Amino acid sequence: MSIAAATTRPGQVLADLLPASRAKDAVLVLGGAALTGIAAQIAVPVPGSPVPVTGQTFAALLVGTALGARRGFLSLALYALVGMAGMPWFAQAGSGVAAPSLGYVLGMLLAATVVGALARRGGDRSVPRTAGTMVLGSAIIYAVGVPYLAAATGMSLTQAVAAGLTPFLIGDALKAALAMGALPTAWKLLDR
Repeated sequence: MSIAAATTRPGQVLADLLPASRAKDAVLVLGGAALTGIAAQIAVPVPGSPVPVTGQTFAALLVGTALGARRGFLSLALYALVGMAGMPWFAQAGSGVAAPSLGYVLGMLLAATVVGALARRGGDRSVPRTAGTMVLGSAIIYAVGVPYLAAATGMSLTQAVAAGLTPFLIGDALKAALAMGALPTAWKLLDR
């Protein structure tokens, strides 16, 4: 079967185009966790917020979309568990369970699973669908991260929105635009 024939089958994500094996799945899960950990180190502090702008959310959404729901979940679960156990690969070399930004990591776990399920339904094959997939994934991250930030820091929900959501919207729009270009383009190149 050619790659072109494989890409037109419904229900596939990009990772499904590689030959199937448990070893491949393990490497993809480990690679997704590592990519997220590396991207988390691309961090820019935000004045007035304990949460920096990072490449972490972009990586988590790409991992979920490219690997699918199951492998995306496993990648982000590995990332979260290893980081909570002390590996310094959360944002700004952070780790542990006391970080005020841990809620965003947990949100990424859920978001990777959801965007992976949407990708399996074609949510990454066109610009408009990818846009919707990325917006939903980002919304899930904030839906978990912002309330956790409020609880972890003693902020009111309004303060947590101001410190943990509003400053990040432009960056998330840019990340979504990158994904809207990258994912449908990957599918088009593979269809050739």
